[in-house]
Amino acid sequence: MRAKSTLDVTVGRKRAVLADGSTRCSFAFALATLTVWWLFAAASATAADQDADSLPVEARKPAIHAPDLEPGKRASIEELTARVRKSVVEVRYFGRGGAREGLGTGFVISSDGLIATNLHVIGEARPIQVRTPDGKKYDVEEIHATERFMDLAVLRIKAKGLVPLPVGDSDTLKQGQSVIAVGNPQGLRQSVVGGVVSGTREIDGRPMIQLAMPIEPGNSGGPLIDMQGRVRGILTLKSRVTDNLGFAVAINALKPLLETPNSIPMSRWLTIGALDSREWLTLFGASWRQRAGRIRVSERGRGFGGRSLCLSKTPPPELPFEAAVWVRLKSEDGAAGIAFHADGDNLHYGFYPSNGKLRLSRFDGPDVHSWNVLREIRSKSYRSGEWNHLKVRISDAGIQCFVNDELVVESADSRYTSGKVGLVKFRDTQAEFKGFLVAKEIPSSRPPTETVERISELVADIATDRPPAASLVDALSTETESGPVVLKERARRLEQQAQRLRQLAKAVHEKKTRARLIELLSKEEKEIDLLHAALLIAGIDNSELDVDSYLGEIDIMVSDLSDKFDQDVDADTRLSALNVYLFEERGFHGSRNDYYNKSNSYLNEVLDDREGLPITLSVLYMELARRIGLDVVGVGLPGHFVVRFQPSEGESRILDPFDKGRVLTPDAARAKVLAIKGRALSETDLAPQTKKAILLRMLSNLMNIARESADTDGVLRYVETMVTIRPDDAGFRWFRAVLWYQTDRIEEAIKETDWIIEQNPGGIDMTRVHHLRRILDESRP
Repeated sequence: MRAKSTLDVTVGRKRAVLADGSTRCSFAFALATLTVWWLFAAASATAADQDADSLPVEARKPAIHAPDLEPGKRASIEELTARVRKSVVEVRYFGRGGAREGLGTGFVISSDGLIATNLHVIGEARPIQVRTPDGKKYDVEEIHATERFMDLAVLRIKAKGLVPLPVGDSDTLKQGQSVIAVGNPQGLRQSVVGGVVSGTREIDGRPMIQLAMPIEPGNSGGPLIDMQGRVRGILTLKSRVTDNLGFAVAINALKPLLETPNSIPMSRWLTIGALDSREWLTLFGASWRQRAGRIRVSERGRGFGGRSLCLSKTPPPELPFEAAVWVRLKSEDGAAGIAFHADGDNLHYGFYPSNGKLRLSRFDGPDVHSWNVLREIRSKSYRSGEWNHLKVRISDAGIQCFVNDELVVESADSRYTSGKVGLVKFRDTQAEFKGFLVAKEIPSSRPPTETVERISELVADIATDRPPAASLVDALSTETESGPVVLKERARRLEQQAQRLRQLAKAVHEKKTRARLIELLSKEEKEIDLLHAALLIAGIDNSELDVDSYLGEIDIMVSDLSDKFDQDVDADTRLSALNVYLFEERGFHGSRNDYYNKSNSYLNEVLDDREGLPITLSVLYMELARRIGLDVVGVGLPGHFVVRFQPSEGESRILDPFDKGRVLTPDAARAKVLAIKGRALSETDLAPQTKKAILLRMLSNLMNIARESADTDGVLRYVETMVTIRPDDAGFRWFRAVLWYQTDRIEEAIKETDWIIEQNPGGIDMTRVHHLRRILDESRP
């Protein structure tokens, strides 16, 4: 048993006692006092400020209003219904075949064609239609604004003279207040229901209005009206507990979207997440989408049994050849896998898991009477609920089917001997695919035997009462990319060691990612690819992030952008093209309602959702600008990162990518710093930031989010990356030593404190360092 001892750490006037054993204080309290912001202010000024300090003042301005009843006048439900019905519409979205797939409600918020609804009502990248109360149908021409976190969308249709609803103030709602809802529940148009506000609740982190009234499918997106005829909320959720309970998004969450929309033309909306038609052919409906280098399928296909195909347009090699893919089913009652020898219609083979078994089937037509299950088997090699590697080998001798490199099915069937290769799904299956490959021969998905044996020997005696040692991480980080795979497999088989082995695999991944980051940052400043580095920071938290896929997406963006102007145009023309492309055509926008979400700090998710923090949008803006020949640098305004455009002729301009690249005047910059930090703007605030400083600031944002949620491992992960970028920063290393002690990484903490003692840097209270060192000696196992 460890001896009980304490570390007294004082920051300013605050005091925290780190006590070992049963008297150790909670991490949340200790870290709150140990965060020691002076470490970042004094030792690393570039990482001192975070972007997530405050929201823009303009985001709180009211939006579009329509005339409402006389002040204080209450209408009857009959009167309100008569008024409101003129403004409530049906919102429908359609599948690729033109069949209606979704129905919800919306309401008019401007006479010239703006319709408010829920984001989930309009589907994902689907054609959308609005039907007004007079029976007219309008195709949506533009997604005027969206907010994913709050589930809000504003649509634009080409219509005039619509009757808008007046928008009220949801902050003044009172518990017990009478309200009505109008919508299209279960497709029953213009239905009205009354109820009361029963309170406010947080659902999945979102502030919601709780209602004592039934909310049904089809009501979503409809207005919640008070007895003066004003919209106070947008109906969103139905309770799973009781029928007479529902939830609405507060109408005040919609107002910033109306003030600063993030418009996307329908031509762009329909391509979000779409598969490249030059590479893939989809048949029989369903929703085949791609994100983060994976293909995801959902919704029922139109083929019999919900069948749908996604076929590669690349011709396969001559026989023999192999085809493989990793697949993960959301539920094991689904069925999805590899299709081969497909004729582009109903004829093909399929190898796939189905209800926990593995099937090889031949499909000779459109219905079950022409389907032949050649073999069905249950295999221990198949791992339910996990990623499984499927492979088929096709030769003149027949078909061999493998799951996780184990041969499970063989067949001499040879009715079809040529055709396309791709993916197939059945029923209502939701599945993910990755690593699709067709080649003459595909290497084993298993690591080489010698690698498995070498790693197994290294981890054979791994301790179960503390995290893996840094020396073990170092040894494994020199292995191939299969290292983490071996560790995860061993963790699955050795339940007692599973937690620590997964932790080790993650540590190896993080170390490799940091090594790639350092390799990038070893170049000259102008040669550093900031987008690549920012993606690697996101990859530290996501071991499955396909960085190369996103770098390819950026290359496509640059190509699309470059096509919009002649190469001899001036810098202002290029800058204007960048703003139009990024903010008007692609719909990138600053996050307001969900500002503090970690997704806003991950560049890959900013690219996916087209929403981010000032600093992540600025990084994207700077690097796209650089790639089209513009000189744009980062400027670290306190609490709000911006950029400076520096033309070869004329004055430079401060631009705000969070606000669609608008010019930020000196007066506006001074006002922003005063509002956020309560101090005057200084010359250093306007100095260009180095790329390392920008990355440290991004890591500081992530660290602060982790700190707020008491995520110890997350804070340590970001601090370790900071140390990687700036290894001689004693402040970062002292912070890491304390965190290592807090997470039982005793040997690592000893090594770190010894380094600090040897260096004896200024700005660190060495009394506390020596005190921690004594505690660490007592804490050794």
